[in-house]
Amino acid sequence: MAGRKESKGKGELIIAADKLEGFPLAESALPKAVKRRVHALKRLQLQYAHTEAQFYQEVHELERKYAALYQPLFDKRRSVVTGAVEPTDEECEWQSDREEDEDLTEGLKKKAVLEEKSDAGEAPKGIPEFWLTIFRTVPMLSEMLQEHDEPILKHLQDITVKFSEPDQPMSFILEFHFEPNSFFSNTVLTKLYKMKAEPDDTDPFSFEGTEIVDCEGCTISWNKGKDVTVKTIKKKQKHKGRGTVRTITKQIPQDSFFNFFNPIKEASAGSHSSVFVRSEVATVPVLSLTFYDRM
Repeated sequence: MAGRKESKGKGELIIAADKLEGFPLAESALPKAVKRRVHALKRLQLQYAHTEAQFYQEVHELERKYAALYQPLFDKRRSVVTGAVEPTDEECEWQSDREEDEDLTEGLKKKAVLEEKSDAGEAPKGIPEFWLTIFRTVPMLSEMLQEHDEPILKHLQDITVKFSEPDQPMSFILEFHFEPNSFFSNTVLTKLYKMKAEPDDTDPFSFEGTEIVDCEGCTISWNKGKDVTVKTIKKKQKHKGRGTVRTITKQIPQDSFFNFFNPIKEASAGSHSSVFVRSEVATVPVLSLTFYDRM
């Protein structure tokens, strides 16, 4: 619900005279009477932009309201994923199960029951590697995922979104909740996105909706030798005077999903388009269905 790409250009249609250099109808070349009417259209467009800003601010309030309504469902989801709660038979009913039961012959049904009994003692807790499976499956996330990230993401228990309070500047926080692990001491990794939903005074016609104006990651307290955002390389170095050779070791950055939490603070969020980030947030509530609906 952030900035809408399709809205781009609606203001430009009205103020094209200002945007197209050398075009025969450039404002400076317009007759005075026509130029006067163009100014009237600009005023209308400015009023439209401010009204649209109110729309996006109300959308944010609506998102906040429903985030509170969604939360009990997400809490239950986390309990099931982590194995803290075992869902009831009624909660586990799903249409595909009934269809499979109808397709099974009586003999296969008995065999399935026996297999379930024999495996009962080995049943895994919750849904193993749930979020890692999601990361592998959702294109937007899989592009960020590296092989050395996967052992860490096996410990990811939940992803949540927190919206700012009504009396605070518009923002939201992505929270990644981890169980205790050997990679870092954090239990929650966060990324804060500060937003703005109002036209820029210096360029009001460029307004396209809610935009990210700043973002702030967090410090990951890596355990020794476990930081996957860097790799260690060894290089032989020859002393110019003595001719002796020594081996030096240094760390260099490497691709990792966990670079997502850097930089700790970013003055400008220009590299984070509002469409991408808000898609990222919108994905969180449906991640649990994306992969398993394909199975």
